[in-house]
Amino acid sequence: MSTSPNPSNITADLPYWVALSTFAKFGPKRFFYLRKYFPDMRTAWRAGAAELRAAGIDAGVAAEFISHRQTIEPETEMAKLANEKIKAIALPDDSYPRLLKEIYDAPPVLYCRGELPDSINFCLAVVGSRKYTSYGRQAVQSLVSRLAAAGLVIVSGLALGIDALAHLSCLDSKGKTIAVLGSGLDRQNIYPATNRQLAEKILARGGLLMSEYPYGTPALKHHFPQRNRLISGLSLGTLIIEASAESGALITAQCALEQNREVFAVPGSIFNPNSVGTNNLIKTGARAVSCAEEIMETFELENIASLTQNQKIMPATAAEQKMISVLSHESAHINQLARLAKLDTATVNATLLTMELKGYVRSLGGGNYVLA
Repeated sequence: MSTSPNPSNITADLPYWVALSTFAKFGPKRFFYLRKYFPDMRTAWRAGAAELRAAGIDAGVAAEFISHRQTIEPETEMAKLANEKIKAIALPDDSYPRLLKEIYDAPPVLYCRGELPDSINFCLAVVGSRKYTSYGRQAVQSLVSRLAAAGLVIVSGLALGIDALAHLSCLDSKGKTIAVLGSGLDRQNIYPATNRQLAEKILARGGLLMSEYPYGTPALKHHFPQRNRLISGLSLGTLIIEASAESGALITAQCALEQNREVFAVPGSIFNPNSVGTNNLIKTGARAVSCAEEIMETFELENIASLTQNQKIMPATAAEQKMISVLSHESAHINQLARLAKLDTATVNATLLTMELKGYVRSLGGGNYVLA
């Protein structure tokens, strides 16, 4: 079967994205194979063993999938999501967060409960130790309250400790927060159970719960390192507040570095085991911060509300949509962009000028542009 483009009507194909995601061995890499080979996910879902092998799925996994498929009904899975008010967003969907889409192993399907914030492109991850000190609590409350008030969306993992404090401090400042989970978003699988009330509070205040794991997935140990790449991937940068030498928060910092995102760390006492991880990060290149303004200045985000409002007031034209699809944070020349977008140079020039005024793109000079 030859390669064809993604279906234009992602809504009709969404039940099959969801159904395919229930097979745990179909992660980002194998989904890529399916997307490349099949015209849509409905065809991939119904494919036989020979077609799956031709798509790049090895024989053993293909056989397991065909067996698994007998237990799943796509429309039933969609009904389960609807019953829990969970929305599924497939990778090709325009509403899929742009920053997360840029990482090399972006989840094929995102599951969301709550409201996707307008300022989804202005997120900061805040993570740290489960066992925190009074200094860590004070640092979270001081930094997060100012960052949230400035308009940054605070992303964390709903874990005990610094994560929970980050969510709470954001809510106390009337900000928006996203909790990324290592389980399904159905109520009985929210983890840790002691933070289920916090999860409900996040939803009640207009926040969001997010996961790449389908309905009914329990919180398993190996899910959390995987989950951490989403926390950093959604975000412009990651702030670590208290972390021991073995803290899971350091995994999130490493993910951020691999995704070419900023890493910030709050320095701590040399006598405090909870500061070993953060102090080591600073030694190896993370930016030491003592106030929220230092983070805001790094991203040149003095007026997030204005930038977000511009995105809402001035919807993209068809030409802008095409340009967004071919631009990235890597420099690209206008001639290359015109070729990829299949637009004439005059249209590209005019569109880039408009997008630059809106704050979508930045000119590097010499006809080179990047996403802002």
